[in-house]
Parts: sequence; structure tokens; C-alpha cells
Amino acid sequence: MSPTWRDADPTIPAPPRGLRAWLRVIRRGVPAVFVLIVGVLLILPLRAVERLVHGRRRPWTGPHVQLVCRLVLACIGLRWRRKGLPLRGPGAVVANHSSWLDILTLNAALPVFFVSKSEVAHWPGINILTRVTDTHFVTRDPKLARAQAQEFAERIRAGHRLLFFPEGTSSDGRRVLPFKATLFQGFLADNLPADLAIQPVSAMYHAPPGQDPRFYGWWADMDLGPHLLSILAARRHGHVTVRLHPPIPVAGSDRKTLSAACYSAIDADFRRSATPG
Repeated sequence: MSPTWRDADPTIPAPPRGLRAWLRVIRRGVPAVFVLIVGVLLILPLRAVERLVHGRRRPWTGPHVQLVCRLVLACIGLRWRRKGLPLRGPGAVVANHSSWLDILTLNAALPVFFVSKSEVAHWPGINILTRVTDTHFVTRDPKLARAQAQEFAERIRAGHRLLFFPEGTSSDGRRVLPFKATLFQGFLADNLPADLAIQPVSAMYHAPPGQDPRFYGWWADMDLGPHLLSILAARRHGHVTVRLHPPIPVAGSDRKTLSAACYSAIDADFRRSATPG
């Protein structure tokens, strides 16, 4: 059997080495942590006032998280740019998944609320961020499917931009893995807006010059701590491009056609990037 990309060595990038590398970790990491702490402290009272004025809608805290993520990326030194226009009207977002950096880069590009597996709610440190950013957790239990679909519909009707990763796991950042069509069934419920649409989004990471093309990918069994330190210690950074593709109307589609259309839009972006010239 021929080897696949999953069989490649995932122990990259290299951990910090030398005084200068650790100084870069401190110079980038301390301001980034400070911004996160201040952002979390400010979002709590903002959320309370927002709830009194707007109920379940999130017209203030969404842009607040967006600003915090932009500042964190600036502290890290990772440049980013957005191409395309955000979806207008009711809908959701689906994107490829390459790294823990997706939390920052996708939130920086547009206000979204991530959909994540329930296990993430118990990860130390990460659980705090997911709670304050109103992450939507799902449990893979058929007995809870109906209740979770109802919660999903309520958030869509409230104007929340829920962001899904249809691949179900992260890649090395160089490809798009097959989408799981079952995820798209939630967009077909009868109690959702008739003009509902799904916007495909591709996040493409470009490694610093001379580095492995998979530099920003966080995949397989890579530990979060060493990977985070290696990103902070990088002598220089590359950039990430977040492309917002044209929204795809849900009406008249089924889960397989929706999955195929979203996959095609994102995968085509990666294929164009891999084509010389």
C-alpha cells in the first residue's frame, strides 16, 4: 500500500532553540496573552448588556471577538488578508480546517460562532475561550439529535453565523479532506429561514520562506504546546489568505449536493494555489 500524507512525519515545526528564539516567544506571547485576557474580561459585561438590549442576538460581542483575534494575530506577527464579501441574510459558514490558528484567522476575517465537538468544552484553557465566545457544542448521540437541531435552528434565526468544519478533523494545511455530508442535514430543517444560504470559506496558510510548506498545519498527533511555541519562535512569518466564496442557497438542495458544492468551491481554491504560475 502506498503511503499517504497522513503517514508523513507530523513533528514539525521545530521547537524553539537558543536565546533569540525564546526572546521572540516572550516578545510575541506576552502581548498576545494580555490581549486575550483583556478581551475575555471585557466581553463578560458587554455580553450582559447586549443580552438586555438585543436578547439572543450578538451584534456587539461578535465584532468584539473579531477585533481581539486581529490584535492577537498582530502580536504573533502572522499577516492575513480577506478576499470576498461576507454573507448577508440568514446562513452559516463552512471552512477547511488546518490548525488551531483557524480560531484566530477565521474570527479575524468575519464574526462567527464556531461549532465544535462537546469534548473541546473540557480542554483546559481552551474551554474558557470557547465558553466566552459562545461556541456551539454538539454531541454525537442520536438521542440528542432532535434537541441539538432545535438549538441550531434557534441560533440561525437569531442571526448567528455558525461556522462548521465539515472535514471533521484538521489536515496539514496543504489539502482539503472529504466533507462529511451528514453535517449538512442540519441546514434542511423545516423551521429554518426559507432564504438560508451557506458560505464556503477557504483558509490558506503560506509558510515563511525556507520553511516546510506545512509549517502552520496542526494535524495527526501533534501536541498543541510545542506547536504554539514554534509559531511564536519563528524568525519571520508567512501569511494566511481567507477567501469568502459566493453563498450557496439551501433551497432546492439536499445534504449531498450542498456538501459537494461547498467542497468544490474550497478545493478549487487549493488547486489553483498549487498550480505553477
